[in-house]
Amino acid sequence: MSHTRSRMSPRTGRAMRPAIPDRDRSALPAEALAPLVLDLDGTLLRTDLLVEGILALLRRNILMLFPLLLWFLQGKAHLKRQVAQRAGLDIATLPANEDLIAHALAEKARGREIVLATAADELLARRVAERFGFIDRVLASDGQTNLKGEAKAARLRALFPQGFHYAGDSRADLAVWKDADHVILVEPEPEIARAARKLGRPVTEFQPLSVARALLKGFRLHQWAKNALVFLPLVLDGKAGSGSAWLAAGSAFLALGLVASASYLLNDLWDLPHDRAHWSKQKRPLASGRLPLRTGALAAVAGLSLGMAIGSTVSGGVVLALFAYLMLTLTYSVSIKRIPILDAVTLGALFSLRIAIGVMAVQAMWSPWLLTFSMFLFTSLSFAKRHVEMRGALKSGKDGKLAGRGYQSADEPIILAFGVAAGIASVVIFILYLNQEAFRNAALTAPLLLWAFPPALSLWIGRIWILAGREELHDDPVAFAVKDRVSLALGAVVGLAFLLAAIGLPFGLSA
Repeated sequence: MSHTRSRMSPRTGRAMRPAIPDRDRSALPAEALAPLVLDLDGTLLRTDLLVEGILALLRRNILMLFPLLLWFLQGKAHLKRQVAQRAGLDIATLPANEDLIAHALAEKARGREIVLATAADELLARRVAERFGFIDRVLASDGQTNLKGEAKAARLRALFPQGFHYAGDSRADLAVWKDADHVILVEPEPEIARAARKLGRPVTEFQPLSVARALLKGFRLHQWAKNALVFLPLVLDGKAGSGSAWLAAGSAFLALGLVASASYLLNDLWDLPHDRAHWSKQKRPLASGRLPLRTGALAAVAGLSLGMAIGSTVSGGVVLALFAYLMLTLTYSVSIKRIPILDAVTLGALFSLRIAIGVMAVQAMWSPWLLTFSMFLFTSLSFAKRHVEMRGALKSGKDGKLAGRGYQSADEPIILAFGVAAGIASVVIFILYLNQEAFRNAALTAPLLLWAFPPALSLWIGRIWILAGREELHDDPVAFAVKDRVSLALGAVVGLAFLLAAIGLPFGLSA
């Protein structure tokens, strides 16, 4: 077996192994070069057309699940044809493998025929070929035959008895590589790459992206900072010295984090077309194709299951609250996010639910003031996010219209006014909470220290909105805050004030 030397891709900077020349191919006429055959799903495209099509149908009507099941029972090829005829996919926005495209273009320039051979349905495969003008021939499933594995290998043997090069990524491609003159591995799983190398063919390998890293990014672990609200009832109810309360709150924090991360993945799966049209969200793992759709779906199910299981160890109330959080999140993803104003208010309600989960986890007293405060504060941040998104859309030449949202460019002043007003209202409500509830709470040792919060909050809200107006704010204020030094400093002051209010000042002093 020939060996190759690694080099860096000019497009992505990732390591790849160059193709091995055919024997003396520089001396051969162009027609003597073996054709280059490309797989489609997970190879030329960083996605799966069948999964994309199914998701598109379900977005349009969730009841499409029933005909999908009937089509599946009639065979995979039949299912693919029915989905292809109805899905209406935007082929132009689907993520592609730029390294493989560069390789195919170089081979095309040498005079090599480029063939697209895929198990995807022919209706979609031909549209993909139109997008990439270098493809000369298309072989695909036709509604009767699922062109995969042995079926694809037999078709290629019959068409190209002189031999061919084949680029693929999956276990089903091993059957094709057995007949290929040259194996091109496109970001395969390690065990598939090992099996392909054992075939004794020359190998070109495009090194895989880190799926684990993409999954962690898809989980949006930085968003877990929001879930710190779970610990707020523990501190304000005077249970900061209770180990069992910290354990219960910590378990609720972990459970909520897993459920929230799973809901982010579900939201990204549902919102793929809009994310790909968004100026920044197109870089998300699922939208960009760095995280396979099937992997994202399985991770979402696993996260939901584990989160609910952990929540059940705390209390039944926590499980119910987690379920309410999940249902509200999914409803938001499916419909509410397209309704102006209501979308931001719903996000604020989700933050209040985080506090409610903390209350039930440690069995603290319910505080309407505190829940109302969180509602207004995080509604303000949600409006800040929309404001930044609209400015970005306007700057990118989309007339300020947000893909998948109900806002238009004329709404920007209203968003600004509502957002600033909600932020100021949250400060006022917290002051009312201090006077009506906190200072009368015997569980707090030094409640006067909580006065540090209103001025710190005012400074932070003002900073968020000033930076939003200057277009210096990331479109997610929470993601911005966890990296912003000023925000972290204000957060440290407030956190210390809350802790000392609960346990008292050093040296036995009180406030």
